[in-house]
Amino acid sequence: MVAPVIVICAAILATAHAGVLVQDAPQCPEQHGIQAYAHPESCNLFFLCTNGTLTVESCENGLLFDGKGAVYNHCNYHWAVDCGDRKADLTPISTPGCEYQFGIYPESHECSTNYIKCAHGEPHPEACEPGLVYDHRIHGCNWPDLLLETCNPEAVVGFKCPTKVPSGSPAARFWPFPRFAVPGDCHRLITCVNGHPRLISCGDGKALDESTLTCEDIEHLPHCANALRK
Repeated sequence: MVAPVIVICAAILATAHAGVLVQDAPQCPEQHGIQAYAHPESCNLFFLCTNGTLTVESCENGLLFDGKGAVYNHCNYHWAVDCGDRKADLTPISTPGCEYQFGIYPESHECSTNYIKCAHGEPHPEACEPGLVYDHRIHGCNWPDLLLETCNPEAVVGFKCPTKVPSGSPAARFWPFPRFAVPGDCHRLITCVNGHPRLISCGDGKALDESTLTCEDIEHLPHCANALRK
């Protein structure tokens, strides 16, 4: 949640620079700890109070301030920030592999389980969770069946959904979204959505009970608990 804006006179704002102490400014609302506040005019700047000392800080290239982001130095990716009436300078400072100094980008224009995260102008390869692919629309990883124009979910997940399942089988209980166990993997299952497979994780401390195709506490499934210890 963004804290209330600290009002500073125009003359002070005109001469203040990022990281430089603001002279003669009103006191910080809090005299202990670190608090960040939106600048009233610029989405690139923000006020930082450190144990009662006020400075004007600048977000790195590709980042803006919204009071919620923590990508770097209290700032968030520019596409995730609603600046409202505050002005934003989105001029890119590009380096090889990075449009902005901070950003998230597709590894390629093809379907990919990897993406590039740029920090300080350096590109770092990142991998999606198993079964997911990078979706440029959300700047993150998504189900491959939601990107059918570029992705083949069967190839990503390694499973083809059947058109029928035996009546009375565990999978049939979940129709029209039948579930299936992943051979040799206690901690994931496959569910079919509109005929396309999705790889689902049971989550921490959980494992798949193949007899019911539901995720249960791992201590109730000794073979999975033993596999985890190895």
